[in-house]
Amino acid sequence: MNSAEVIRRLKAQGWVRVGGKGDHEKFKHPERPGHVVVPHPRKDLAVGTLRNIYRQAGWNWR
Repeated sequence: MNSAEVIRRLKAQGWVRVGGKGDHEKFKHPERPGHVVVPHPRKDLAVGTLRNIYRQAGWNWR
C-alpha cells in the first residue's frame, strides 16, 4: 500500500490534515484521541510503518 492510498482512506473516514513538515503529513480526527503521521510521498510503505499507521488510526491489521 502506498502513502496516497493511506491518505485517501484517512480523509474518507473524517481525518483532517493538521500539518506536516518535510515529507510527513499529520492527521487528526475530530472525535478520536491522538494523531496519525504519514510519510508522503512514498510508493510503498514498509510493513512496520504501515502497521503503526493502522494502529494509530484504529484500523484492524488484516
